[in-house]
Amino acid sequence: MRRRTGFTLIELLMVIVLLSIVSIVSVRFVSLSTRGALDTGARQLRALQSVVISEQITRELREAFPLSVRSNGSCIEWLPLQAGTNYLELTSGPGFDEIDIAAFAQVPAVGNTRAVVYGYGTATDDLYADTNPGPVSETISIIDNSASPAAITLSGSHQFSETSPARRLFIVGDPVSLCQSGRFLHRYSGYGRTSSQPTPPAVTPEVLAANLTGTVDFRFLPATLQRAAVVQFTFGLVSADGNETTTVSQEVQIRNVP
Repeated sequence: MRRRTGFTLIELLMVIVLLSIVSIVSVRFVSLSTRGALDTGARQLRALQSVVISEQITRELREAFPLSVRSNGSCIEWLPLQAGTNYLELTSGPGFDEIDIAAFAQVPAVGNTRAVVYGYGTATDDLYADTNPGPVSETISIIDNSASPAAITLSGSHQFSETSPARRLFIVGDPVSLCQSGRFLHRYSGYGRTSSQPTPPAVTPEVLAANLTGTVDFRFLPATLQRAAVVQFTFGLVSADGNETTTVSQEVQIRNVP
C-alpha cells in the first residue's frame, strides 16, 4: 500500500506568510511608484503653468509704453503700446486736432487709443493725468495712412506739452493692470486712466493663476543712462495639497526711446 504525501500545516502556514509578505511589498512598491509618478506629473504641470504665466506677463510688459509702468508691490499697471512712428508736425491752430506723421507700417485701431509725445522731462504721473496741454492726446477718431503726409485726427482739441528729441509719436491703449487677490492673480483691462493707481481697478478681471502662495512682488526700476527700464516680479505656485511650492522670478527690460 502506497503512502500518501502532502503538505504539513506548518508548510502551508509558511507559504501563506511568505505570500502575504510578497503581496504587501508589491502593493507598497506599486503605491509608492504611482505616488511618485503623480507627484512628478504635478510638479511638471506646475512648472509649465509657471512658465506660461511668466511668459504672458513678460510679453505684455515688453509692449508697455516707456515711462508708463507703475507699481505698488502687489499690483502693476502700464499703458500698452499699439504703434509708433515719427511726427512731422504736432497739433496747431485753429483746431489743434490733427497731427502730421510718417505713415504707419501697420495701422493701429482707433477708438480708445491715444497719441503720446513725451520728452526727457515727462513724469509717469503726466501720462495718466487728463490734462491739456499734456503729453497724452484726446482719443483718436481717424487715421489717414494713405495721405502724404499721413495724418491723425483727434476727437477733440489738444496741445502737447512736450516735444520728442527724436520726433517720436506713440499710440497707446487703455491701461492694463495685474493684481494679486489672495490665491488669485488677476489681469484687468478696459478701464480709463486715473491719476492714482487703482489697486485693483473696478472692472471684471481675467484669472491668470488660482494657486498663488505668499505675496506677489512687482518692482519697477526706472531707466538710467546705462540701461533700459526693468520690471522684476516674483510669485509662487502651491500644490493642491499645499506641501510643495514652485517659485518664479523674472526680469523684463522695457526700452525707453523719447
